[in-house]
Amino acid sequence: MEFDYSKIDKELRVWGKLVNIIMKNAGEKKLRILHKFRKIGIRNTKGLDCSQQWIDRPDGSKLRLRIYKPLVPKKNCPAILYIHGGGYAIRVPESSAKMCKRLIDESGAVIVSPDYRLSCEKPYPAALDDCYLALLWLKNHCDEFGARNDHIMVAGESAGGGLTAAVTILARDKKEVNIAFQMPIYPMIDDRMITESSKNNHAPVWNSYNNRESWRLYLGDLFETENVPYYAAPSRLNDFTGLPPALTFVGDLDPFLDETIQYFENLKNIS
Repeated sequence: MEFDYSKIDKELRVWGKLVNIIMKNAGEKKLRILHKFRKIGIRNTKGLDCSQQWIDRPDGSKLRLRIYKPLVPKKNCPAILYIHGGGYAIRVPESSAKMCKRLIDESGAVIVSPDYRLSCEKPYPAALDDCYLALLWLKNHCDEFGARNDHIMVAGESAGGGLTAAVTILARDKKEVNIAFQMPIYPMIDDRMITESSKNNHAPVWNSYNNRESWRLYLGDLFETENVPYYAAPSRLNDFTGLPPALTFVGDLDPFLDETIQYFENLKNIS
């Protein structure tokens, strides 16, 4: 079925068509190809102090953290863990550099963005483990950045939004970090694809086919089973108590529309 591009803002239609050529029918083979080229075009972001840090995983391998700071540091600023998107399969922290700059320009925050293991390398829970490890590192190094470890925010878009929700739930359960605020932006959080917006969705950039194949790659042997934990697919969560305040936005053509609305309705109903 051909998508009706008149539904998209006219300023975005050409861009949508170009991206759709790249992302159309992005099954495992295409995702693995895109994964190989994920670092093309990486550069420092103008107007920010950009650096990176390598930290140890429990198995002795290294996790790369991208660190963004304002050129003129602020004291007692917020600390943000920002998690990039890409269907859990592609992209790198630098992909979200413009969003990080906007957050820093508005708040003076320090941002740590993990180069988490993608599903093309290793399935769940590798990405979540990396993001949570980065959260712990951020908490323990806030003083070095002049940031407050009681003002830690977690944010991310798409798959990064899903990991934002998952990391926030995990932090609640482990009680090692008190997250002050979460911002899962158009989050990828429901592997079941049972909502109306996720069915037969032919929108450019991300559609039902891409969504299903990305979940298949991320969940591995768990895909299409009832054994998927809510740490992998936060829409499966039943107990929302103790989670921090949240903000999101999602497009009305997005396959994640309904699952996002439902998740935030559940957050609103916390007693």
